[in-house]
Amino acid sequence: MRLRILLLVSCLAGCARGSVTPGAGTAAVPVADYPGLSAIRDVDLRADLFAMAGESMRGREAGTQDELRASGWLAEQARAAGLEPAGEDGTYFQWFPLRRVRQSQTSRIAIGDAALRLWRDVAVMSTTNANVSAPIVWLGSSYDTAGLKLQGRVAAVRIVSGTDAPPLESALAARRYGPRTVTQAAQPLLARGAVAVIVVADAGLDVYFDLIATTNMRGSYALENGTEPRISSNPPVLLVRPGAEAVVSAPNARLEANMSVDRFEYPSVNVVARAPGTDPALRGQVVLFSGHQDHDGIRAVIAGDSSWSGADDNATVSVALLGIARAFVQHPGRRTALFVWHGAEEKGLFGSNYHVQHPMVPRDSIVAVLNGDMIGRNSPDTAALLGSIPPHRNSTDLVAMAHEANRRVSAFVIDSTWDRTTHREGWYFRSDHLPYARANIPAVFFTTLLHEDYHTPFDNPERIDIAKLGRMTKWMYATGWLAANSAQRPRLDPGFRLER
Repeated sequence: MRLRILLLVSCLAGCARGSVTPGAGTAAVPVADYPGLSAIRDVDLRADLFAMAGESMRGREAGTQDELRASGWLAEQARAAGLEPAGEDGTYFQWFPLRRVRQSQTSRIAIGDAALRLWRDVAVMSTTNANVSAPIVWLGSSYDTAGLKLQGRVAAVRIVSGTDAPPLESALAARRYGPRTVTQAAQPLLARGAVAVIVVADAGLDVYFDLIATTNMRGSYALENGTEPRISSNPPVLLVRPGAEAVVSAPNARLEANMSVDRFEYPSVNVVARAPGTDPALRGQVVLFSGHQDHDGIRAVIAGDSSWSGADDNATVSVALLGIARAFVQHPGRRTALFVWHGAEEKGLFGSNYHVQHPMVPRDSIVAVLNGDMIGRNSPDTAALLGSIPPHRNSTDLVAMAHEANRRVSAFVIDSTWDRTTHREGWYFRSDHLPYARANIPAVFFTTLLHEDYHTPFDNPERIDIAKLGRMTKWMYATGWLAANSAQRPRLDPGFRLER
């Protein structure tokens, strides 16, 4: 019965229309060509997805117990699938330290005698050490900066939201609109010598206050022995709620701010497992399947939901890797398949950067990286393969394998627009293949692209197109199967140099 279903699905996929790659055909896929396809089942993907992106995982934020809970769950699923541990000391885990700075809760911000509660009444736009005791100059919402003399003073303004303000439910826009609006108001005032800027939100901007506060309160992050977490050296910019306008605009109002920074370290983790290859001459070489396990955690309440579950971003790829693992356990390739569920991607690609710096296999043994990020939404018959066109392409051989696998297995119409340097999202530079590509390891990035629920509490498992997720999983598997069994490892394109 499984064979009949597989052949039916393959025929239907082959009949999908679209200019996928030159030479695209409609022939069904012989099972022997990709013997693990039948091990990838939509019912398993769905069950795993609802477990990993369920409310009990609380959004899997990096550096929290919630991420560790998800990591333990993934390791257990990898073990149950038959993968061998490939982490440290015979475990499935590779631990790494995250360094964090944040605005200390001991920071005191007051206007006259009125103390403002941090992250409830006032949000700090950039983590900073600052002491300010200065008079406030109230400018309202209409002023000309040309003649202003603000040296030694605090500039205070009211923002009037524009008609282009996005709805709160569109956090992709809201996370940009709110901070950008505040920054645009503050910059010319800082340029005129202000020692601090207070931005009073109107009702339109106030709806974003909790979103800005729950993001900024986290501060910034870095890897140990990496770059320092960001601490602003600029004068502080403060966002306050509309109710604070009366005290901010009062005659002789003063800002009294004593702001300090907390520094601390805590662990994040990569989950690493393998399906050993069968060829004695090639099993020392590795095809690496990559995805990140973390998301945003518990944040601002929107429409009654504070758990930002990250079903598409990136539970879809996490469970896809489990499906691919089952396929390689049942039918091993000549080369070893290595599976890395990276931690702390949302904080800055930290898990993948750490693994590139401290790989669990010799770095030069990694012949290809197949990374995925968000593979379960949007039009059912389109997908994207980033790193497939110059200057992002670093292996014509690997891209050809991906196109061949798509032609034979999934038949997606490939959207290449997001792979162009002119695309405003810069999506190629925002996922875990990037550190590997920068290390000159052949790498491609599978995705079905952003959507309106990206980084909102509405990215929930019931909104995932399970059938599309299944097709994307099979496409990644089939590409990896070709890389694992080809006579020659995929070559790096001559002269490749990734810069941004």
